[in-house]
Order: sequence, then structure tokens, then C-alpha cells
Amino acid sequence: MNLSRIALLGLAAALPLSAAAHGYISAPESRGYQCKLGVNTNCGAIQWEPQSLEAPSGWPASGPADQHIASAGHDSFAELDVQTKARWAKRKIKAGTNTFTWNFTANHVTRNWRYYITKAGWNPAQKLTRASFESTPFCTVDGGMKQPPMTVTHTCTVPARKGYQIILGVWEIGDTANSFYNVVDVKFPTTTEAATE
Repeated sequence: MNLSRIALLGLAAALPLSAAAHGYISAPESRGYQCKLGVNTNCGAIQWEPQSLEAPSGWPASGPADQHIASAGHDSFAELDVQTKARWAKRKIKAGTNTFTWNFTANHVTRNWRYYITKAGWNPAQKLTRASFESTPFCTVDGGMKQPPMTVTHTCTVPARKGYQIILGVWEIGDTANSFYNVVDVKFPTTTEAATE
């Protein structure tokens, strides 16, 4: 067995057991998934396992701590918590009807999916906190305490915003005490952009 193969096996053994499980928002692409795709760079370990952003359920009362929301509180994914206006690639979005697609590597029994958006006056140059987001989800989809298919798409009405915003998708598992947390960096048209379309 050559040294590179040994090194790869060692890396696989060092990854958390959850690396083969769970899920992520694939459209519009979440921050972690864009790392896997190579659109976001210098992301660290999340590029190999965007499906592993798991933390305790109960958002916003519990869940990942403030300033560690994007990483779901995992030190190994701390690069995701860096927050500046220009750090992350953004997907264009408009207010109104939009779809959100989750891909699962383990389709757990599901309580619900919830989607939150940053407040109109949030500061994109500071790490994410609960105060960055509206406290009420703009969209909730009941999971019926059943296993979903390996890919699901939700149709949601996204509230009006301008410029750079973040959407937080929470997939609440029904048969464990955990949820999965994905942030999606999006860009709404500004007044000028809307007028020229």
C-alpha cells in the first residue's frame, strides 16, 4: 500500500462518523455546498462533507451558539463562520415564490423544515447571531414524522429584501434530538437593478 493511500485512509478515519450521513441545501446552493463545488474556496473540511452541519434542535431557543451558526458549532467547520460582505459567493434571488431543494445522504424521519431570513438592517460584516435573523420562519414545511425521499423541494414565499441577505434552513429531525443548519448566501436586486431588468 503506497503512502498516499495510507494518508487517505487516515483522513477518512479521522472524519466524524456523521460524514456519511444527513443532508444539505443544494438549490439555491448553501454556503457549505458551494465549498464542495469549489465556488467558495479556502473552506476547510466542509468541502468534503456539507451534509454534516448538525447541532441540537430547538432554534432559536437552542441550536448552534451565536457567531457559530454557519458552522453549526463544529470547530472543524469554523471557516464557515467567517462573515464579510464579500467572503461568500451569492445566488441571485427575488422576493415571492422560490424553491429550496435538500439532498440527503441519510433521509431521517423528519419533524419539519423551517426557513429564516436576515433582518432588513442586519450587518453583513459581523458574524451571524440570532439577532441577525427574523425570529419567525418565513416558511415551514411539515415533515409528518416520516422519512422523506432522498431529494425534496419546498416552495416558499420569500419576503422582500434588498442586496446581500442570508437564509437559514433548519431541517429538524424527528427521531433524534438534533437538526441540520444550512446558511444560503443570496442577493436580492437593489432598486437600481430592479429598474433595469
